[in-house]
Amino acid sequence: MTGPLGGIRILEFTGIGPGPFCGMMLADHGAEVIRIDRMGPRAAPETPLDRNRRSICINMKNEKGVALARRLAKTADGVIEGFRPGVMERLGLGPDELLKDNPELVYGRMTGWGQYGPYADRAGHDINYIALSGVLHGCSRAGEKPVPPVNYLGDFGGGGMMLAFGMVSALLAVKNGAKGQVIDCAMTDGSALLSSLIWGLRNQSLWRDERGVNLLDTGAPFYDVYETKDEKFVAIGAIEPAFYNILRQRIGLENEPDFDAQLEQSKWPALKSRMQAVFHTKTRDEWCAILEHTDACFAPVLSMEEAKNHPHNIERETFLDIEGNAQPAPAPRYSKTKLEKPKKPAPPGADTQTILTDIGVDALEVKALIDSGAIA
Repeated sequence: MTGPLGGIRILEFTGIGPGPFCGMMLADHGAEVIRIDRMGPRAAPETPLDRNRRSICINMKNEKGVALARRLAKTADGVIEGFRPGVMERLGLGPDELLKDNPELVYGRMTGWGQYGPYADRAGHDINYIALSGVLHGCSRAGEKPVPPVNYLGDFGGGGMMLAFGMVSALLAVKNGAKGQVIDCAMTDGSALLSSLIWGLRNQSLWRDERGVNLLDTGAPFYDVYETKDEKFVAIGAIEPAFYNILRQRIGLENEPDFDAQLEQSKWPALKSRMQAVFHTKTRDEWCAILEHTDACFAPVLSMEEAKNHPHNIERETFLDIEGNAQPAPAPRYSKTKLEKPKKPAPPGADTQTILTDIGVDALEVKALIDSGAIA
């Protein structure tokens, strides 16, 4: 692989969701990521999160399999695992053991609740983690119950992306002379961090701890989603006065004085109703013709299929087709380093032989490992 992380080797103990997303990010940007898959059927269906890796199947219930994983870790710059606290230690693959073998190793741990705390040993999913961090509370309109934003904020924004950042930071520290270390990446912590701006506004009494009544949570008429005549939707984000004025002019509200006091919150509900009535007069495409390519801070709300085929996304190659499967392209972009087009996920164990050859395991030892049930 080419990319800014070229020359970095990462071992990824296969999981679901945020761990694979971190592995995908590192692999997309040039790291050699080796996926250690479990023996037997896959625990989850193949997704783009598994792309760009080689795969080896190792039996972690087999003593020789554990020894092989430890041997692989000696050749790596980093490890990613997403098990509950204590699982890797019970396998003999915890950070104490692996850092003893490889003092410069960066050991990334991805969990929902973190490695310690009253909830640390409990099961959970994205919805639970962002509930505890206070993020889910604000995800809805006024008077309605919280709506989980799929699993974007916990699993991916506060989880996998945060772990990828931590891995790169610690790897850079090692390059600058530091020793390896453990990264405790918890989705509760990461999703809380994503809400830093809102905490700042709250501390200045500029944000109420209520749903759907604030500047960015659909409380404001100029920052909301509106239904159109054809039962589709458009997104409006005209916060700045100059952009707000352009919006008013374009949709025919420039001469309605109630809209002059943009930040008068007591008027917001009535102004939202008026704007909804206006947007109901035209189809989404008709509003695109009026508002696209202006500074009204407008965009149509697109389905996944529509997003893939939008001219802006086509020109930027925001989505790629990889052997018949549409998926988002690697991001961000670099001015000098060109990222390779991702490769489709390898079947579990597809690269066992070549990976073992790379670390000096000969054919006789490979056969012995197979015969012992340590690898497939």
